[in-house]
Amino acid sequence: MNVVLTDIETKEIMPGYHGKMIHGETMTLAFWEVEEGATVPEHSHKHEQIMQVLEGTFEFSLNGLAKLYKPNDLVIIPPFAPHSGKAITPCKLMDIFSPVREEYK
Repeated sequence: MNVVLTDIETKEIMPGYHGKMIHGETMTLAFWEVEEGATVPEHSHKHEQIMQVLEGTFEFSLNGLAKLYKPNDLVIIPPFAPHSGKAITPCKLMDIFSPVREEYK
């Protein structure tokens, strides 16, 4: 299957988080454009997640420890680990989730 990112509809999953989702059999890939100041409240989920900052500065908290992340930084988020985030500047992020994030379809 061939997918062109520009052909994928953007969905605002939460205020300020505009995502393009690609779903495989066992994973979801998400490309986010995040507005400056947009936050993700603390939450957890069954999915293993890997986040990469592509552009901007993103404050990310994992298990209560906050750190600033910049382009090329990666975070590995284990299943059920509490995490949250805030865009310090406009950001572009990429997330990989396994298993598939059905609620993003």
